[in-house]
Amino acid sequence: MSLPPFLAGCLVLIASVLLGGLPMLAAIVRWVSDEDLSHQGTGNLGVSAAFYHGGTVAGILAVLSEASKGILVVLLARWMLPQLPSFELVALIALVLGRYSFKQGAGTTNTVWGIVTHDWRIALFVALISGASFTLIRERQAGQTLSLALLPAITWMLYPHSPGRLLATLGLSCVLYIIYQTMSDDLDLPVRGGQPETRKLFQFFRADRVLLSLDRPLTPERVGPKAATLSRLRLWGYPVPPGWVFLPGDDSQLFAEALDPQPEQPLIARSSALGEDSQQATAAGQYDSVPNLTSRPALEEALDRCLASYDNPAALQYRQERQADNESEGESWGAMAVLVQEQVVGVFSGVAFSRDPVSRCGDSVAIECLPGDAAQVVSGQVTPERYRVEVSSDFGELDWRSPATGQDERLVVSGDEGDVPTTLLRRVAVLARELEQRLQNVPQDIEWSYDGETLWVLQARPITTLLPIWTRQIAAEVIPGFIRPLTWSINRPLTCGVWGEIFTLVLGDRAEGLDFSETATLHYSSAYFNASLLGDIFLRMGLPPESLAFLTEGASMSRPSWRATLSNVPGLLRLLRRQWRLESDFQADYRHTLQPLLEALETDPACRFSGDRRLPLQSPEALIERIRRILEGLEVVTYYNILAPLGFAAKKALFKVDEASLDNGAMPEVAALAALENIAESARHLLPDDRFDVAELFTHLAESNDGQQILQPFDAFLEQFGYLSEVGTDIAVATWREDPRPVRALFAQLVQNNDLGGSRRSKTPKSEAGVVQRALNLKGKVAEVYSRLLAQLRWSFLTLEQLFIESDQLHSQGDIFFLVFHEVRGLVSGENPSLAELVPELVAQRRAKWERDRQRPEIPYVSYGKPPMTLLSPSSQRLRSQLSGIGASAGQAEGQVKVVRQLADALQLQPQTILVVPYTDSGWMPLLARASGLISQVGGRLSHGAIVAREYGIPAVMNVPNATTLLKDGQRVRLDGETGTIDILS
Repeated sequence: MSLPPFLAGCLVLIASVLLGGLPMLAAIVRWVSDEDLSHQGTGNLGVSAAFYHGGTVAGILAVLSEASKGILVVLLARWMLPQLPSFELVALIALVLGRYSFKQGAGTTNTVWGIVTHDWRIALFVALISGASFTLIRERQAGQTLSLALLPAITWMLYPHSPGRLLATLGLSCVLYIIYQTMSDDLDLPVRGGQPETRKLFQFFRADRVLLSLDRPLTPERVGPKAATLSRLRLWGYPVPPGWVFLPGDDSQLFAEALDPQPEQPLIARSSALGEDSQQATAAGQYDSVPNLTSRPALEEALDRCLASYDNPAALQYRQERQADNESEGESWGAMAVLVQEQVVGVFSGVAFSRDPVSRCGDSVAIECLPGDAAQVVSGQVTPERYRVEVSSDFGELDWRSPATGQDERLVVSGDEGDVPTTLLRRVAVLARELEQRLQNVPQDIEWSYDGETLWVLQARPITTLLPIWTRQIAAEVIPGFIRPLTWSINRPLTCGVWGEIFTLVLGDRAEGLDFSETATLHYSSAYFNASLLGDIFLRMGLPPESLAFLTEGASMSRPSWRATLSNVPGLLRLLRRQWRLESDFQADYRHTLQPLLEALETDPACRFSGDRRLPLQSPEALIERIRRILEGLEVVTYYNILAPLGFAAKKALFKVDEASLDNGAMPEVAALAALENIAESARHLLPDDRFDVAELFTHLAESNDGQQILQPFDAFLEQFGYLSEVGTDIAVATWREDPRPVRALFAQLVQNNDLGGSRRSKTPKSEAGVVQRALNLKGKVAEVYSRLLAQLRWSFLTLEQLFIESDQLHSQGDIFFLVFHEVRGLVSGENPSLAELVPELVAQRRAKWERDRQRPEIPYVSYGKPPMTLLSPSSQRLRSQLSGIGASAGQAEGQVKVVRQLADALQLQPQTILVVPYTDSGWMPLLARASGLISQVGGRLSHGAIVAREYGIPAVMNVPNATTLLKDGQRVRLDGETGTIDILS
């Protein structure tokens, strides 16, 4: 060719890219088999897809078409640029990239035949070495990687003085490696779904003759979480029975021949689906397990049965519902693998939950067990022995393998007086809590069996209903006290939204899939932060796995690796830029938004308070509009109210400034105390030396002329600082302007105290503290604006409450704080007439719960799972009698009884139906999904039926003797799934 080399090279590259994107293979398959590959399987338009979906003829034609592409681009490069043989490989790279860019496949066939055309010796040596290796190790991914590594290595051996050729092969290998990591492989599709004439070919390349043992690291994406977790525990040294994984599409005959089960050592086949035993769903009992396998035919049949159970109607419904529930968490279901293990002949067996699944707090391990194997415990068809073991905080010193552990008095056992030895229960409890710690501090459901010598671990999975984990760490300081519903319905979206913005700023793309609306919640009327979410954020930031233990236990956390630190640099720089301009941004927002809003609110007479005197009222609609404006201002200032303290703390630590060198006068509480001290000092000389109580002091001041000179500044003080309260973040707590008693008591104390302290003495910051002082001043100004807006919000709601009381929608002061904001708006709009009827009972229930929570002797530091569901409706029916059983799923429900003695009896369940059954195995799941509550004659809290009830949030009571006889269809009952009581209503 006479073209310049540069132009010739460009033409070759363009032609190679276009040829790579040419959909010849898709056209061939459509012509031969009428299959559209883009809508089949993985959507790849590759040779393996052609064989899988189109059959042998389509596959052969596809090979010929793709091979011709590779040959053609090499010959084209050789013709256009004969002086640059390395450019033939560059043309191959362009062909592969074109094929990948147009979603035509990975380009393996193109590359193979292109290399053959370029230099058949390179292709021959790579094929011989990698082919021999694959035949031995039968690992497809390892074979791919080896071939890609051999390509540049053999090229260098044959052409040691051709660096261009070496670089080109390196580039080709890297491109293919990246493509292999990003594209789905059709060879991973189940063999039984392919064309019959190509199944043996797929079986060979899938390496079906290899046994995946639990003695090697396994990934949940390939073998399911159940098998992957057991392999990890076995590698850690825990006594997990030996096992092997059978993948869908593998040759069951070869698998059975390799294991060769015998009567003296039976095997058990168990499901291990890709979505089973994950943190989002357990699929407890949804798939088959087949024990006592003593022959090859029995094992083959069991494999088929386990795989077929994936398509059971109940399992399909469960997956569909859990997929919908967990869509935001990215839950993924896929094919079924089968775990085959040596069967343990247990003397005692059972299930242990490392945390109580019903109370959802505390340090007790719940154990249910019986003599024999564990299947009868989880079946739900018998009531097992139930125990609780309180585990002390220093349990880490104990060794569950040692029989001496069973004698330790730090493990307090309570429960039934049964056949299972107390010493064994203590060992099981320590094992359960240790596995919880090893598995990222997530509560674990442990299935175990003791054969007289060894305590075996048969299964370990997260307790889905105890996730997320909630902690009082930090929350107790940031949002203290017992919080009413209205306060929380306003504070939560504001706080969660700002924290979500901050974390998204730092994480960038890594924040995808995180639900920041779940950052905080209320348990026991107290604020808790989502330790599971924060732990996930920490892990995405590259912080060590013990970050969850830091959040839940206050444990120390090691430093992150330098690699993790570097990965967070861009996000931290973005946050630093926000901090750098935080003060100027706040000043701008204050001038343009916050200050005009405050001035408008404080000059508006609609909601100003002076003691108990309320000034003229507005209409409810006008008050809702006023509240809306305040919330808009709070949304702005909440951002600064979180970032300003963070910035101050960071700068104080960075500049190592002592707190004593700073002036806290800008903080509203400190400024208020200083002003009150000044008034108290001027009042001291007007009072006799006698001691006064608060009432006497203010009576004396009111009765003297000089005292008026004190009361006027005191009233001015209340006017200036009356927006403050004992709990600044809780709008349900009275402000000083409404209830000045706390301020009066403090004033009396200051008057009679000669040493006023240093709060009112100004400090001159040291020069190096100037930057930190400015950050502290900003923090104080933000806190002032935030508190003033919250006070205005409270006063607006109080005024609205007064209107509700006058119209009989509420009955007493403070009731409005037991509604949530959307209910308040609903009362004003009148769009939901039934809401007004429900409000009295809602308020009464929530007030009673809030009072109960306040009376609790102790608020748990850590709580697990979401609050239990309450499905109660207003009812005037009285209690006629009561039954009791085992509380298995917390929550309360009221409804009409439907007795179902066998599955065939159940057709359709009406809303608010309480299902009464003889037992609860996994087959009852489709009914549980439609019931409002569950009562079972037998069963325990850790059976499959109880686990599924908790997953669906259905209150459940187990082990109610003769329930199907004592209860009749149509009866109305109220059940409590935590206490295990059933009220039969008249």
